[in-house]
Amino acid sequence: MNLASLSRLTEVTPISTNVNDALFNVTTGILTFLWYVLIAIAMWMVFKKAGWPGILALIPIVNIVILVKIAGYSGWMSLLYLIPIVNIVFSIIVAIKVGAAFGKGGAWSFFLLWLISFIGFFILGFGDAKYTKPVRA
Repeated sequence: MNLASLSRLTEVTPISTNVNDALFNVTTGILTFLWYVLIAIAMWMVFKKAGWPGILALIPIVNIVILVKIAGYSGWMSLLYLIPIVNIVFSIIVAIKVGAAFGKGGAWSFFLLWLISFIGFFILGFGDAKYTKPVRA
């Protein structure tokens, strides 16, 4: 094996730079930021209706803790979001509990607060739904 063939073996080429360019570009970053701002606005109104300061909707981890508290659970329960599979089940439970706290049914909560939460939080925040604090069992 000579030096020229050894240098060809150590040469690393990326699999596809087009995929990286498509996933991580300025447009994607701007769209993601706008999506986050819209979700934060919707959650801000939901937090205000539930009696929490709306500004907490802007802080990424704190907004989940407050959402869990609005659902009637302890803030420590938000640590369940860190466990794979459990986080999916727990997020569905939280969505249904938040919906129930605002007088919405289970199917409405599942589809509009969990599956397409963007629309559900806007309906809760800007609609006429009233918050009633859940009773702990």
